[in-house]
Amino acid sequence: AGMNGTAIENFVCVIFNVSFMNCTWDVGRTATEDTQYFLYWRPSQKEDVTECQNYIKDNFGRHTGCRFQNVTIENKNAYFLVNGSRSGQNIQSYEEKILLISDYIIVEKLTPPLNVTVNCTEASHRCSIWWQPPRTSHVKKSSCFKYEIVIENK
Repeated sequence: AGMNGTAIENFVCVIFNVSFMNCTWDVGRTATEDTQYFLYWRPSQKEDVTECQNYIKDNFGRHTGCRFQNVTIENKNAYFLVNGSRSGQNIQSYEEKILLISDYIIVEKLTPPLNVTVNCTEASHRCSIWWQPPRTSHVKKSSCFKYEIVIENK
């Protein structure tokens, strides 16, 4: 139901700082300035559907994203629904059911590695570097990470 081309496009969510998540989207191709979108989500089947409490808005005041706090990611399905209206008319809705840790619409920006320690010995001209894996919302195995070290001579 709803007018063609009014549904959102390019829905993507990014997790950062372990428990924050931003979901963003582009307005529909035929969306007018008075189109308004509303995001509802259910983080797991055990939880209730809730509406976004902190919308990201474009220059026309249209909702084009949502900021979430205290997000917990595990092996669970989440359900997203974006619907809305314009001039009292319904627009096409967008629905997505995803497995939070594997589907392509969820991206996690990792924190830097923790407790980086460098020990250099002048006699051998060698340095040893240790660190702990970054904090993450869901990765439990440190073997999942690959690191790159850039050494600059200053």
